[in-house]
Amino acid sequence: MKETIRNLPGSPGVYQYFDAQGKLLYVGKAKNLKNRVKSYWRFAPRFKPNPAQSGRILMMLQEASRLEYILVDNEEDALILENSLIKQLKPKYNILLRDDKTYPYIYIDESQPFPRFEITRKVIKGKHISYYGPFPNGGRALLDSLYEIYPLVQKKSCLREGKACLFHQIKKCLAPCEGKVSEKEYDQIVQDAKHAISHRTRLTEKLEERMVTLAMQERFEEAATLRDRIEAIKALNISSNIDLANALDLDIFAIKNGDARGVIVKLFMRQGKIISSAYSYFRHTHIFDPNEAYKQALLEFYTIDTPQIQQQILTAEDFEDAPQVARTLSQRYGRKVEILTPQRGPKAKLIALALQNCDELLRKKEQSGDESIMEQRIADLLDLSRIPYRVETFDNSHMMGAATVGGMVVWDEGSWDKSSYRRYELHQRDEYGQMREMLSRRIEAFDTSPAPDLWILDGGQANLNLAQTLLNERGINLDVVAIAKEKLDAKAHRAKGAARDILYTAKGIIELKPTDKRLQWIQRQRDEAHRYAITYHQNKKRKEDAQISLLNKKGIGKATIQKLIDYFGTFEAIEKATYEEIKQVTNKKIASILCENREVPKG
Repeated sequence: MKETIRNLPGSPGVYQYFDAQGKLLYVGKAKNLKNRVKSYWRFAPRFKPNPAQSGRILMMLQEASRLEYILVDNEEDALILENSLIKQLKPKYNILLRDDKTYPYIYIDESQPFPRFEITRKVIKGKHISYYGPFPNGGRALLDSLYEIYPLVQKKSCLREGKACLFHQIKKCLAPCEGKVSEKEYDQIVQDAKHAISHRTRLTEKLEERMVTLAMQERFEEAATLRDRIEAIKALNISSNIDLANALDLDIFAIKNGDARGVIVKLFMRQGKIISSAYSYFRHTHIFDPNEAYKQALLEFYTIDTPQIQQQILTAEDFEDAPQVARTLSQRYGRKVEILTPQRGPKAKLIALALQNCDELLRKKEQSGDESIMEQRIADLLDLSRIPYRVETFDNSHMMGAATVGGMVVWDEGSWDKSSYRRYELHQRDEYGQMREMLSRRIEAFDTSPAPDLWILDGGQANLNLAQTLLNERGINLDVVAIAKEKLDAKAHRAKGAARDILYTAKGIIELKPTDKRLQWIQRQRDEAHRYAITYHQNKKRKEDAQISLLNKKGIGKATIQKLIDYFGTFEAIEKATYEEIKQVTNKKIASILCENREVPKG
């Protein structure tokens, strides 16, 4: 490694430290690789780590035995590649915030006649798009409330149909489809609604008036719906007495590291008012580094899919890579972006408010006690490299090779993260191939959805070996455990009580009593994955059975249908296939039957 470092080029790039077993320890980026990497080391009188480095880096260097690097064109490319590799590969000594959620925005396209407000999590193409948000919580309630109070076009299809509908009859729409309101009059309604998004007091007052009216009419269910919306909208507000001379648009980021975990708080100010906020916790606080934390938080929040960025971003700490992150974001959005850490004035008070929220969130978390005792026990049992706060569990389901699907469920910080569940339509015919396909596709997505702390697989030693091979091929640090029924008479009996579950780990087989809480915790993960996969399988099987029945009625037999499925993979692919493609697999008659009433050339 010493000679590798001496011969490094003085170019921008990303460097990676590995231990003696080939496990990735750390990823970093540099404007000048040679200078940056050499700064970690002392070369005389002997080669050793530079004691001026932080404790975290010194621990990493003690384990390091190999260095690799990737050259890039400039420092901005190095920054982006570094962030991508950290998300994908989970190096031991890099902090991973796992703060990659995309937040919804309310938007309106005013280039359209009689425009509507809608929700989006990505950039909408158009010249006259206005975005409002982000709204981590309460965005849908706010949108529904706009349509409750203001007589906007309620449905996309309204203008196309050209006929007034029920919404006009109940006075929730002015029927522009029949020309009963001019564009100028409608525009005034839109402007009022836009104002209400940022100034919500009047909106909630109107909702409360309507809620009371509904309650007096004994329409209690509708009144309760409005009550819930009002509460959701009020929860968006963070009250503050900070006086800003200008109606500024700012995003404020504060990160604090606690004993057991850290927290990120984001405040979103629009027109001088804090319109919403968000927070998330992170673990592995013993390797906390403010520069890495703020750099990762900003790059993960302002992705190419984030609809907008403010000209000024405030951070609670000035961090080393702030100028480079600002340049990268400026290039990404085509406008100048500043990252500031003001020390005095109203903006400094906003940062103090964000830090105050950090302290309160950490205090509440500590008071609630450690909900992760079981995760710690699982880490001790399986000898894991880290506590499994976030767990992904995989299972596949099929019936004689039909409707083959897979499911992934996610356990995060003590509860199911159902928004992260994933379904996989699988094409391999055998269970081993299906698991390989599913895990490979999940690994490919690590760039946008970072790896968890632990994988649990339904299956035995073969599936464990498969997962470890796939991960090692890509240099990814991720613990894996497989769970399967013990073999009885050369078969795995799944019936309750017929056989015990066995755990397969990198260190060997673990057998626990059925009453062991640790085993039951792992079984719970497996059972949820099985439930999720089999539900998807049953739905898909019903759909396929209906499609098979339809083809049977057209005179196409089971053998021919199977031949088509084997070749094209899915019924959807068969429906999209051309006459010539179908004829090549079957014959002219079958191709003609399948292409009948379709806009497909019959040759």
